[in-house]
Amino acid sequence: MTAFNEHPGRVFQVRDLHEFLGLPTDEPSINVTRSRLGRLVRQGLLDQPGRGRYQNRT
Repeated sequence: MTAFNEHPGRVFQVRDLHEFLGLPTDEPSINVTRSRLGRLVRQGLLDQPGRGRYQNRT
């Protein structure tokens, strides 16, 4: 959430978010993050403006 709060208008793709945060970019790690981001979208904390794209709620 910190990355989204620091860059409120930026739309992140999961792989870009991992690179931005210095996280591993292997497929299992990407899938875990994708699942967590999906949960945040369902909870109303993030928006999903397109497939695989996430951003802060505006």
